[in-house]
Amino acid sequence: MEFLKSMAGMEYVGFSNATFQSERETGDRNYAIGYYLKEKRCFPDNADMTAALDFYFQLCSIEVTCESGSVMAATLANGGICPITGERVLSAEAVRNTLSLMHSCGMYDFSGQFAFHVGLPAKSGISGAVLLVVPNVMGMMCWSPPLDRLGNSVRGIHFCQELVSHFNFHNYDNLRHFTKKHDPRRRSDDDLNKSVVNLMFAAYSGDLSSLRRFALSAVNMEQRDYDSRTALHIAAAEGHVEAVIFLTEICKVNPHMKDRWGNTPLDDAMQFGHDVVVSVLQEYQCVYNDSDPPGDTEEQKPTLDTLKSIV
Repeated sequence: MEFLKSMAGMEYVGFSNATFQSERETGDRNYAIGYYLKEKRCFPDNADMTAALDFYFQLCSIEVTCESGSVMAATLANGGICPITGERVLSAEAVRNTLSLMHSCGMYDFSGQFAFHVGLPAKSGISGAVLLVVPNVMGMMCWSPPLDRLGNSVRGIHFCQELVSHFNFHNYDNLRHFTKKHDPRRRSDDDLNKSVVNLMFAAYSGDLSSLRRFALSAVNMEQRDYDSRTALHIAAAEGHVEAVIFLTEICKVNPHMKDRWGNTPLDDAMQFGHDVVVSVLQEYQCVYNDSDPPGDTEEQKPTLDTLKSIV
């Protein structure tokens, strides 16, 4: 359980004892397979087949949510490193083996067709969940209980098919001249400009969730707009206290950066009469000066401690 929690970034992982008891009482086929394997001497010497089946039934009774399951999928997509804690949970070899199994048999008897039409490693559950991994990009989990005759979520499979019909995620979509689908992995020349605009707009509206997402995505939180204003300038001018606290205490944005008119974020907060923001920035400036920060030109690099604070 602790291992699975670390894989899920400490998101929810639970255990259903009722499911365990039900699996234990109705798992006749599993017992039959177990005795057949025992007859063929497939178990190591002195192995307890009943204890092994009990452990298997317990594993079948572990609960996750779509949120925690998606973090598990993202850990697999990220080469075994949990993206929201930075902790290495799985070795690269274990990830490769796991994704290979998911790709070949993760969707029960539908695995061959799924590999053909979707071309991504996935794992289905009889609860109606489908865990999908796009290697080096993202992981996701969707849940819709209505199942087809093979035990897979009807809407879950449909979602996966729609996903690869729009995005260039199929394992063989990268063949030259094969497709004109959208590929979000390719960066265009104006991506940097869009990043600046999105960051500034999040600061303007006090959107803390977007700011946290940008920081987790390794966006440089000190980048400037055409007026040389940072997100901290914008948040301070608008009086968004929580955004200012996040940008200062968590992202460690330089409070001394000046815009084209020579104003710092503190100057903007004072000009528009946001007294709480003024006190936050004044206190932060003292701490920032004592910590001997890097220069304005050094690119911001989030550390593991910073990422944990953001989470």
